[in-house]
Formats: sequence, structure tokens, C-alpha cells
Amino acid sequence: MFFPTYRARRIRGRDVFRRMVRETVLSVDDLIYPMFVTYGRGVRTEISSMPGIHQQSVENIVAEAGQVHELGIPAVLLFGIPETKDAVGSSAFQETGVVQEAVREIKKNVPGLAVITDVCMCEYTAHGHCGLIRGGDVDNDATLELLCKEALSHARAGADMVAPSDMMDGRVGAIREALDSNGFTAIPIMSYAVKYASGYYGPFREAADSAPRFGDRRSYQMDPANRLEAIREASMDVEEGADILMVKPGLPYLDIVREVRNEFNLPLAVYNVSGEYSMVKAAALNGWIDEERVVMETMIALKRAGADLILTYHARDVAEILRKGW
Repeated sequence: MFFPTYRARRIRGRDVFRRMVRETVLSVDDLIYPMFVTYGRGVRTEISSMPGIHQQSVENIVAEAGQVHELGIPAVLLFGIPETKDAVGSSAFQETGVVQEAVREIKKNVPGLAVITDVCMCEYTAHGHCGLIRGGDVDNDATLELLCKEALSHARAGADMVAPSDMMDGRVGAIREALDSNGFTAIPIMSYAVKYASGYYGPFREAADSAPRFGDRRSYQMDPANRLEAIREASMDVEEGADILMVKPGLPYLDIVREVRNEFNLPLAVYNVSGEYSMVKAAALNGWIDEERVVMETMIALKRAGADLILTYHARDVAEILRKGW
């Protein structure tokens, strides 16, 4: 196909034709909106590094969940900021924990909204790591027991899905067994199957108050240089019973999203993380970019790479843009 017989601009020249032949389609049904629930009442504190995103107490989380549902976004992902932290993160699996309370209240007041819960210890431990510390590092197998208790507490509160983000070996299988043996066979697991030790998480650590107090997370999160390891990690989670796989972060790892998509036929999620969000917001606030265009281009890139679902702090904005007929 060569010019002048083929002229690509014949199709590009009209909006109606561009829409008709568009290869990648973004829908509001693709979106999951992360939210941060904290203790107390009347709390709605904007996160300084994430304009437009807040830490909120339960009643305000419920109010925003209602708005999210009205926009047509099908699901939220809850992270918790507890009142107290300790060495084992015991607030993570308390019946009266902030996530557990938020789940109950959202399901009561916004029953049509799916509630997914993050399963990890980093927000709840005094040291900020994702599990029990022994010998200066996270004890993998001892942490599995804590993660199972957390996941079970979320299921008992009414969570529709659990999402383990800790990157402990064997945690999907352990959580699946714990859920099944306690009567929660219908609760799916969305596994953070491929989660890199990334510098793009910085703003999240302010949002969730989860920065490690010593060291870093490289002994359990993946080396950004590794591609084949991503397939091994995802394969383990498939074998252990994951229902949805996830790659995190998004934009710096589009090649990994495509690799995982090509290798497995499970639904695939990608997390458009806090650093990606904050960079777009900062540039937009300085007038350097057209925020709407950049956000939508980012979402299309994630979909085009192979994602079925996108976890993004832009979800509400994207839903509004789609409603206008982008």
C-alpha cells in the first residue's frame, strides 16, 4: 500500500471515521478508583503530593463512593490508615478496623458498587514494611498467616474482592485456601502479580503513611530490570488461584503488560500509580500540558498494551470525560 493509491488521511480526516475504526476502546467499566480511608470523623485531608486525592474518614469515603457509583465506575479499591500501628500490623485484621468499617458502610449505602480491598501490612506496621520483621528483613512465611487474617477480615466485612499487594511468595495460594476453608469460595483474588520496586510510589507513601522506617522493599518487590521474572511471578499466582493478574506500575512497564497479556488468558489489570498521577497533575497545574488529552492518552496506552482493567486516581476525571463523549 503506497501513496498515492493509499491515503491514510482519507479516514483520519473526519471524526466519525476516526471513531469507527478506532482499534482501542476505553470504557468506564475498565476503571477502578483507589481510595484512602482513615480513622476519626469529619476527616477529609488532601494529600499534598496528589492534588484532588484525600485521606477520608468512613462517612466521607461513603459519600465519595456514592459519587463514584453515579459516574458509572464499577469498583473502588480501599487502603486503610489506622489510628495505631504495631510490629505485627494488628489493626489490619481487626473487625473494627477502618477498612472493615468502610466496607460495611459502602455495601450498606452504595450496594451497587464493587468494593475491593488492598491486602498488605505496610500501612499498619510501625516499621512500614509489608510483613513481620525477623533478622532485619520480612519473614515471608510468618507474614502469610497475617495476610490470611487480613483477607478473611475483609471478606467477613463484605468485601467483593481482595487484592494482595505485599509480594510475599505463596500468598495467593495461602489466601485462597483461607478464604475457601472459611466459606468464601466466591470471593475473587486480584493479585499484584508483577509489582516492581519502583520510585513511582513516592506520593502513595504519603497518602497511606506507609514509607518503610528502615531499608527498602527490594527483597520482596521486583527488580525493574527484569522481564522474564515477571512471567514467573504471574505464572505462580495463576497456579495458586489468582482470578485477576496485575502489573504495577503502569506506564514504565507497558512492555511487561504486553508480555503478561500474551502469556496468560486471565483478566489483566494495570495500576496507574501515584507517581504517574502526580507528574501529570504537576505539569497540568503549571500549564505545561493539556491535562485531559494526556490523561486520556495514558489510559489508551495502558489499554493498548493489553490491560482489561485500570486502577487509576484519574478514574473520576476519566469517567467525566467519557460521559462528554471523548
